[in-house]
Amino acid sequence: MTRRRLRTVLLLAMLAAATCAGAAQRALLVGVSELVNQPASLWLQAPRNDVMLMREALLKQGFAATDITVVADGVSGAALPEAQRIHEALGRLLEQSQSGDFVLLYFSGHGTRWRDASKRYQEPDGLAENFLARDVRGAVSGSGALPGGLRDVDFDGWVQAFLARNVFVWSVFDTCSAASMTRGRAPASAEVVVGPPDDEVRFRGIRADLLAQGAAGASAAAPTAPAAPAVPRARYVAFFASESHQVTPELRLPRKGRDAQPQGLLTWAVAEALQRRPATWRELFDVVLALYPPVISELEARFPQRELPSPVAEGNLDAPLFANSPQPLGTRPVWRAQRSGANLAIQAGQLDGLVPRQELRVLASLEDGTRRSAAAVLAQLDPAGAQLPVPAALRDVPGSALWSVTPLAEPAAFALRVRADKPLPAGLSFDYPASIRLARAGEDGSEADLRWTDLGPAGHRLELLSPALGTGTGQVAADPAALRERLQGFARLKWLGELNRLAGGARLDGFEAALETWRADRMLRSEPLARSATPGPLLAGERRVLRVRNTGGTSLDMVIVGIDPEGGLRPVYPDAAGASNRFERGTRELPAAKHFELPWLAGPGARLFVLATPAAPHSAPRLFGAGVDPALADLRVRGQLGAPKERQVFAAMIFF
Repeated sequence: MTRRRLRTVLLLAMLAAATCAGAAQRALLVGVSELVNQPASLWLQAPRNDVMLMREALLKQGFAATDITVVADGVSGAALPEAQRIHEALGRLLEQSQSGDFVLLYFSGHGTRWRDASKRYQEPDGLAENFLARDVRGAVSGSGALPGGLRDVDFDGWVQAFLARNVFVWSVFDTCSAASMTRGRAPASAEVVVGPPDDEVRFRGIRADLLAQGAAGASAAAPTAPAAPAVPRARYVAFFASESHQVTPELRLPRKGRDAQPQGLLTWAVAEALQRRPATWRELFDVVLALYPPVISELEARFPQRELPSPVAEGNLDAPLFANSPQPLGTRPVWRAQRSGANLAIQAGQLDGLVPRQELRVLASLEDGTRRSAAAVLAQLDPAGAQLPVPAALRDVPGSALWSVTPLAEPAAFALRVRADKPLPAGLSFDYPASIRLARAGEDGSEADLRWTDLGPAGHRLELLSPALGTGTGQVAADPAALRERLQGFARLKWLGELNRLAGGARLDGFEAALETWRADRMLRSEPLARSATPGPLLAGERRVLRVRNTGGTSLDMVIVGIDPEGGLRPVYPDAAGASNRFERGTRELPAAKHFELPWLAGPGARLFVLATPAAPHSAPRLFGAGVDPALADLRVRGQLGAPKERQVFAAMIFF
């Protein structure tokens, strides 16, 4: 390296260090214990404690006291958490924030669900989530925004405004109806359960129709987030205390602790988990989940008829903790595991891209933050789960450790095999387990899926050799970028075909999927989505719409993804706007349904794949490697690891 080049490298390093040093970590902590326009029987005890516990936890993480703003009732020196003041605090925090900063937006209190006809994006069950500020009142009419309620679309606007400034956002909602709070069955009324005088449990969540309208009078218009362009949520993580139809408890924590006081369960678990020094948001959430089972088991015994909460997380969970970096610390999936004697049970299986005898890396995280790892080989595999022996090097790990596994490589069985006379192009990117390998003539198992020919200035020709990828003489990609997109699309398409085969059927009680043909605002025909079907051609003015409907009484893990005629990936659910793959619970009386416009679903080579499976209580939802926009870095994880059990699966693929 020349002396001049060395000076340049050192200068760039110094500039980068200066930029990092100038970045700030700030937090807004909002806690609403008292609803002054509502009966005192609906008030909470813990939010004022929650914000102080979070403040203490952040100080231990290196946050400056002057960079933590508290808006809560019952906290000395804090502003009251009225809707206007909450929005104003968000506005001030946004004004302070600069590119490279990190912010925490934390909310503790009641939530509710309310039919809001003014929303542009409508939830599958037609209800919007609201966080209840101190001055909330019931709505006068049957629809519209709740006075004193902060809507999910309001929160989403603020998150987008921060992201547009290149600020990393961590949102925490310790409230019921939380899981859709940042994505633009009504919970039961708040219930105080009188047990021992010093150990009552309050459930957060109020039915909107039970809110008193309070004193008449016009409220000042609350400020809204400034308009901001939609950007990929690569700098975004959120933790939610419950799914949108669930309530969440506050109770004295830690249980039987000498210094126990009323706390929200999620808040207490987050504060405890931070003490383990996790490296990523996923590690932090895994520790949170590990703290839930003893408390949930106790509450299940006390309230057997109540559906208890399943925590939810979304966003770039593999990004480093409290940093402004969209780059994940790892690119392959990490699955939680549970130790039982000499074995580890993994809640991932063939549907997640695992193959028999696959090599994995086993990770053990100890209470003091120490991490140990060792290689292992799968011993047992089925569609929904897998098992492997605890590696010998980790058998002495104590029982308090948290376990996880990650694959060492993508399985060769699912790789797209390309015949070519030159190396594969650089810059290819995939979601596990999709990959690409060169198929060389004469090698065993080298049956090629397609042939790539470099035509020089004329572009790149791709000839399909495998019927599973489609028919036709081939396609021409004009430039290297188009070539990469086509190859990535075909690699994902091969995995989708394997996934359709592995799923084995299209039966899921209470779930319906239909392909509809529309002209303008009139539906012409509707056909149930078969496991493998070829729709007829469209006539002039017609378009295709996919309708899904859930009446099975449980939430669903659902993935809908397509490949357009040019080989491009088309995420449908979750989509590029950052929606979760958790499809809401519906019943026969209150179904959850949604329509998806598919303007690209026409022409030879177009494909649509739908897969859905029930979201078992305290389980992690799955994207099944079906692919979302890699730049989105959006993933959702839910609940504790439960015992593996066979689940129904709906899978269908249509093609042209």
